[in-house]
Amino acid sequence: QVQLVESGGGLVQTGGSLRLSCAASSPIVSFHPMGWYRQAPGKQRELVATITSGSVTNYADSVKGRFTVSRDNAKNMVYLQMNSLKPEDTAIYYCNFKNMFSKADYWGQGTQVTVSA
Repeated sequence: QVQLVESGGGLVQTGGSLRLSCAASSPIVSFHPMGWYRQAPGKQRELVATITSGSVTNYADSVKGRFTVSRDNAKNMVYLQMNSLKPEDTAIYYCNFKNMFSKADYWGQGTQVTVSA
């Protein structure tokens, strides 16, 4: 069982920045891809960014050039640096870990990001 704990959310004005962190309870995550997802009120959960064990990254078109995902495998941590935030970025942000071999899927409890206009 892997536990994920997100932190770093909050209220920020348009154009501001936040850095989200995801702490994993097991070093096994360092061998697998991890991702950030978000869910806005009344909308489905959507992919924000993913990062492979070798730090190859992928982003949703809506955040390209503004968000940066990174990881520190030695600390079992994944980060999401969010710059130039917009009101439409307002959502609960979730950290995700998928075990490529067992197919087990793990989610954190989420952290709220609110961007005021």
